[in-house]
Amino acid sequence: MQDIQSPDWRDDVIQDFARSELFERTFQEGMELVEETASYLDGEGRQESKLLSRNAALAYAAESMRLTTRLMQVASWLLVQRAVREGDMAPASASEDRYRLNGEEVSRETDAARGELPRGLTGLADRAERLYERVRHLDKRMYLESQTAEPSNPVLGQMDRLKSAFGG
Repeated sequence: MQDIQSPDWRDDVIQDFARSELFERTFQEGMELVEETASYLDGEGRQESKLLSRNAALAYAAESMRLTTRLMQVASWLLVQRAVREGDMAPASASEDRYRLNGEEVSRETDAARGELPRGLTGLADRAERLYERVRHLDKRMYLESQTAEPSNPVLGQMDRLKSAFGG
């Protein structure tokens, strides 16, 4: 059983996630949402934005900027995890702050301004926000909680404590 304080334990958590079906699904969803958003903003969204009032057009610009920022943060994080999976990056490197999600909140448009925005944009923004929150949760679990948390299996954690207590 591995010592939860050892870097190897954390490396294993990171590598296990990178090889998991959850990662594969999240990666696929993230990349598809990036492509869908780019297509929308370059096509239908551009046409819809031309029909908006001045205030709504400003809100559209702010919301699309927030949306693309969130998606690029998620895509970057997912690409780092894929690099770990493929052996192109060490798990310890992936845990550096520069590869982690930015914990800062990005403010959303007010409900009044959001009501004037095209549904295509608000729908993409809502999906991106949900994906970002899921990825942020994964990031926190893998990189923050794994530094001090017990192993995910409570029985193994108890066995480790018993071994320590009885010199095993």
